[in-house]
Amino acid sequence: MAVTVLPPDLAVLMVHIAARQAASPTALEHHCATRPALETALFAPVDGAFNGPVARTLLKWKNE
Repeated sequence: MAVTVLPPDLAVLMVHIAARQAASPTALEHHCATRPALETALFAPVDGAFNGPVARTLLKWKNE
């Protein structure tokens, strides 16, 4: 496998072009249109804490 080394100016130019294309209004609109909407409560714990018993113990300890 041969490795091709790009001249630094060409490499910088290619990165700049890729960054401009990714930040274009068309690319941003496409990203927003194709992104699935996530349900925010999907991963939320029922009792509001990721570890309910530990949260209750800490609150009890804090109020002592």
